[in-house]
Amino acid sequence: MPPTEGRVLLDGHLVSAPPQGVVYLFQQYAKSLFAWRTVIENVMFPLESAPRSQRSINRQRCSDYLRQVGLSGFEDKYPWQLSGGMQQRVAIARALAAEPRVLLLDEPFSAVDALTRMELQSLILELWGRNKFTALLVTHDVEEAIFLADRVAVLSARPTTLAETIVVGLPRPRDQIVTRETARFLELRHHLTSSLLGRGNTNAVPN
Repeated sequence: MPPTEGRVLLDGHLVSAPPQGVVYLFQQYAKSLFAWRTVIENVMFPLESAPRSQRSINRQRCSDYLRQVGLSGFEDKYPWQLSGGMQQRVAIARALAAEPRVLLLDEPFSAVDALTRMELQSLILELWGRNKFTALLVTHDVEEAIFLADRVAVLSARPTTLAETIVVGLPRPRDQIVTRETARFLELRHHLTSSLLGRGNTNAVPN
């Protein structure tokens, strides 16, 4: 789709088609996985264009990504045999198998229960720290945005504009309990929630 205005650059180059190194992690994990493929076959999908001689190496690599997301031993299962959280872990492993430089996440945890959501958030942080990709997350959850991000960009209602960008400034590594109880986290949550609810909170959030 051509832009109505402006342009998108990646490493200074104009983006006019899906660029190499950018991977999209879907919100609906059940629809993004191939039901007729096993877990390992799903994860190997991004590598199918590799030469046949590399397939055994690629399989081992994909098994390692499954280990990283806590799914060792499930290689020969099918997606429909797994829980929702496990299916999303398969989707995350498949994204990692493509070795992304940029990972786009479209509300990837919104369809799982609250506890699984926190586990997957922590997993993404762990994998990000290990693999050093750039991540861009879209979410409607204020606490999720603060917990995961270095920067939070707040979008306005339609017509959508960039209303505010906030530097989170929370130390890493982050903990689901300790981080959420810090003064900085609570301050950011108050500011963003008030802003989104339209209560007119104009206090600046310190960096």
